[in-house]
Amino acid sequence: MTAQSSATASRAVTGGIFLGALGVLAFSLSLPFTRVAVADLDPWFVAFGRAVGAGMLAWVYLRVTSATAPTPQQWCRLAVVAIGVVVGFPLFTSLALTTSTSAHGAVVITVLPAMTAVFAVLRAGERPPALFWLASLGGLAVVLTFLVTSGAVHGELTSADLFLLIAVILCGLGYAEGGALSRELGGARTICWALIISLPVTVPVTVTSALASPPHAGVSGWAAFGYLTVVSMFLGFFAWYGGLARGGIAKVGQIQLMQPLLTLAWSALLLGEAVSRSSIAAALIVLGCVVLTQRTRSKG
Repeated sequence: MTAQSSATASRAVTGGIFLGALGVLAFSLSLPFTRVAVADLDPWFVAFGRAVGAGMLAWVYLRVTSATAPTPQQWCRLAVVAIGVVVGFPLFTSLALTTSTSAHGAVVITVLPAMTAVFAVLRAGERPPALFWLASLGGLAVVLTFLVTSGAVHGELTSADLFLLIAVILCGLGYAEGGALSRELGGARTICWALIISLPVTVPVTVTSALASPPHAGVSGWAAFGYLTVVSMFLGFFAWYGGLARGGIAKVGQIQLMQPLLTLAWSALLLGEAVSRSSIAAALIVLGCVVLTQRTRSKG
């Protein structure tokens, strides 16, 4: 590899990490806002309605950019993305958060980076080295230990936990497939086409839900729904899939280890909750683990 190609690869990884971090920052508010939205709105309406709204934005984007239609093979892969991140994750997290808190949900969602890395091996052919897996497991252990000892989670396994685990599996699949496909279509077009291909499902479910339980919510409920539609379901994926494509799905996916701690930080900033010294220490340790995963070299 020449010096020029090495520098180009380095810039791509750095750009991927930056975009991935923007995506995580956007997604870190998803669970709290989902919790706010489902307090007033039907969870099925929240899950599918935001996909319909984002699908409309996607249609506008694709028209304005004169995007070329995907190939038949790409449509099949887009269906996998849609099942994972457009339908699966929003639906099962919405169902879970009707009875569970966002802090509790953050614990289960912590395993998402590891699940994304597993699917990066299965679907994208990536081969992270042993040091990567050790650093990833170390960061996961720190986050889980912090959340449990801080009292953010307690109790036994519930149906909400089962919903969250299903959401994590589907989301990890959607992240890995979407990240790989973004290398061909680009991050923005990947999520846009995935939203478009989902409309035959998301529109009827949204309409049925609205007719069965007419949506009524206060300003906070609609504001939360708006964020989930515009940012969590649309703009956040522009950065996230772009980051996965540039920096590597498994490696950039580990940045999500910071998401539970960011969620707690948002709780402190927006809800006035105290941030302990242990949370700051945990954040620094996890940051170190994330940095270590980024410094490892993939084998494939």
